[in-house]
Amino acid sequence: MATITLFLISGTAPVQDNARDIIEKADNKRLGKTSSSTMTLKIIRPKWTREIDLKLWTKGNDLMMILITGPARDQGTAFLKRGDEIYNWVPRIERSIKLPPSSMMQSWMGSDFTNDDLVKQSSMVNDYDHILIGKEEISGREAYKILLKPKEEASVVWGKVEAWVDVEESLFLKLAYYDEEGELVNTLLGKNIKTMGGRTVTSLLEITPADEPGNKTTLEYKSIAFDQPMDDNFFSLRNLKNLK
Repeated sequence: MATITLFLISGTAPVQDNARDIIEKADNKRLGKTSSSTMTLKIIRPKWTREIDLKLWTKGNDLMMILITGPARDQGTAFLKRGDEIYNWVPRIERSIKLPPSSMMQSWMGSDFTNDDLVKQSSMVNDYDHILIGKEEISGREAYKILLKPKEEASVVWGKVEAWVDVEESLFLKLAYYDEEGELVNTLLGKNIKTMGGRTVTSLLEITPADEPGNKTTLEYKSIAFDQPMDDNFFSLRNLKNLK
């Protein structure tokens, strides 16, 4: 992975280029060239909690595969991302379904994550203009605060995104998502910074909807490996129903 130099606002360096570099470096560090991981998704509601175990494989920003391994009623359900397209394998009917663009804001597996959360990562660098606002402290760590404004031609669902990226480790510590009217919709926090797979990561992601008090969803990494050889053919519709 190419090293991307981080610049501060100084001299003649353009602010937008600085901010874009910061976002791109954080995105590259989060994914690596490839990654494979096991995770637990926890859906938390005022009166109940539900857990889902899953395996996740990624290659760059455009290829992703997710397999649900538990509980039993969801076991075998799988998702394939290729570019901006998402396919869902449903074992009950033994069919793959392509999710339409109109479903991007729908809940993923009943959680506070949306279908769009599966595909938006590839657009954080390319589909937004990036403005470095300054620095703020998040959970005791110094972070760059960056405003992401959608480009006119970009097909994105958010009116704007605010990102806080750890200065020392280039990690996403906080993301705030706003609708087109400027109202806060969701806040995503990166927590429990530790070394996994030979690199420093936020091992716990926590998303909280702004208008549903008491609701939140966490996604915790149990294991992760980076930059292992992975063929593009692994990320295929044929393989979607055969994942283990």
